[in-house]
Amino acid sequence: MITKDAVMTTQEIADRLTELFKEGKWQQAQEELFSPNAVSLEPPHSPGLQTVTGLDNIIKKGKMFQDMVEEVHGGYTRGPLVAGNHISFAIGIDATMKGQGRSMMEEIAVYEVKDGKIVKEQFFF
Repeated sequence: MITKDAVMTTQEIADRLTELFKEGKWQQAQEELFSPNAVSLEPPHSPGLQTVTGLDNIIKKGKMFQDMVEEVHGGYTRGPLVAGNHISFAIGIDATMKGQGRSMMEEIAVYEVKDGKIVKEQFFF
């Protein structure tokens, strides 16, 4: 007998992302919900981070960001908003960055879903 794994819907992925984001489990969200060939896009003016392809590189990029943070003072995640195969969140982080001082960073994160996995994330700020 051949069984096929259930494919998560975009709404199910959005719900799971919300749960993991609220727990601060960003890397677990990537490992669990992203396609191995996913793409992560940063705006051209992004300081220190760049666009990368592949889950391993996305995880490395996340670690690079964490390494730039000296202290987190607070933050928020608002959403999700689901439309078709896209999910969006408003994300904010109040943090002191190494060598840069404290600031409030806010962005819109958009995730594209295909075949039950996130294939692209894109940040707007």
